Amino acid sequence: MEITFAGDRNTTHTGGTSRMLVAGAFVAALGSLLFGFDTAVISGTTESLRQVFALTDNLLGLTVSSALIGTLFGAFLVGRPADWWGRKPVLAGLAFVFVVASLGCAMAWNWYALLAFRWLGGVAVGGASVVSPLYITEIAPPKRRGVLVAISQLNIVLGILLAYLSNYFVAWALGADATNDWRWMFGVMAIPSVVFLCTVLALPESPRWLVRQRRMDDAEKALTRFGHEDPGAEVREIAESMHADIEGHHASLFQRKYLRPLLFAFAIAAFNQLDGINAVIYYTADIFRMAGASKTSALSQSVILGFTNLVLTLVAMAVIDRIGRRALLLAGSVTFVFSHLLAAWVFYSHAHGWIVILAMMGVVGSHSYSQGAVVWVYINEILPNAIRASGSAVVCFSLWVICAAVSWMFPVLVGISAFAPFLFFGAMMVAQFVFVWIALPETKGVSLEELQRRLGIQE
Repeated sequence: MEITFAGDRNTTHTGGTSRMLVAGAFVAALGSLLFGFDTAVISGTTESLRQVFALTDNLLGLTVSSALIGTLFGAFLVGRPADWWGRKPVLAGLAFVFVVASLGCAMAWNWYALLAFRWLGGVAVGGASVVSPLYITEIAPPKRRGVLVAISQLNIVLGILLAYLSNYFVAWALGADATNDWRWMFGVMAIPSVVFLCTVLALPESPRWLVRQRRMDDAEKALTRFGHEDPGAEVREIAESMHADIEGHHASLFQRKYLRPLLFAFAIAAFNQLDGINAVIYYTADIFRMAGASKTSALSQSVILGFTNLVLTLVAMAVIDRIGRRALLLAGSVTFVFSHLLAAWVFYSHAHGWIVILAMMGVVGSHSYSQGAVVWVYINEILPNAIRASGSAVVCFSLWVICAAVSWMFPVLVGISAFAPFLFFGAMMVAQFVFVWIALPETKGVSLEELQRRLGIQE
């Protein structure tokens, strides 16, 4: 079933971007909004979950990481279905899983049930982290690709902010001493999940997937609906770039010619988690409570971080197609180092008050305008057409492996030394600066097919 958006047949450009293209990007990015919501909502539930289920630090780390373990399965397994059945039906399936997982967490009858539904939600998050930016990358023209794929990151940020806000209002409505507030915090996610399930049915299929299925006329129609200037020529260029795959010779990831783009994608994904952002996002309220804040105050301070994340993500979206991906990563590496050093000093000296918020704003803000804005854009740009879905799935799998390890171990390490994890994250950002400066190629403003040629990949 395919619903026609109002005005989608009008390919008149507004600032070079058609209404259908923007609508398609925003709808696909609802999967990323749920990704962000699911990532952050756990931060408001940790204190209640400790009490209700009598969790130790290690069991709390497992509870938080149960969703991340699910992301490993979702990210790793979604690539082949996205190639077999198309991007659109896979997005619809992920939306349904989000609905089931959110309601299941809200109604969990014991800790094991909560773990199971958190894991299931993680499967959907892992899948969405692959397919949502993948779809947007494949529908976007080169000059708008950065900002359109960054809509996926914007929705992650909006999801995080909505989770912080809903956690705060649930705690405010039920009272600071409520022990069942976690059910409502998890249950709220069912609302955007249902919206995603309904609207994803309106998406046209990815034109690059259609070319791969030899549906050239449908691909040209899709590109026309998305406002591309010369759909016929673009279809021919896409077909040439994936000639072997169209002829039935499926492209294997494990070929020498794909080594460079895969290494670049793996590196960006690894640094995305080693910058420490998810340690802060998952344990925001705990970090503020460590610094002496009450439960309600910690949740309100989390909202401040959510707005910081949003504002600097918007700044990055405004400049990513002008100054490029490398510049954002280099600048972010520098501000990350100073922010993590400040955070380490805060917890070493047991400082309180505004300096704690400033340190956390520095970490979150550095991620927002650099790694956060770049990672999903770059991974899907640098991977060639023939292996984009499967390659993105494997890369995102590695990203979630690192995320799960960091998030599981963070409360344990903080219990041993509150400042040491931040020193480690700062060192990783020094390594990122060196890698980006020396090795990483720029991708802004170049067609996906031209990038493939520049990397010396011929199909």
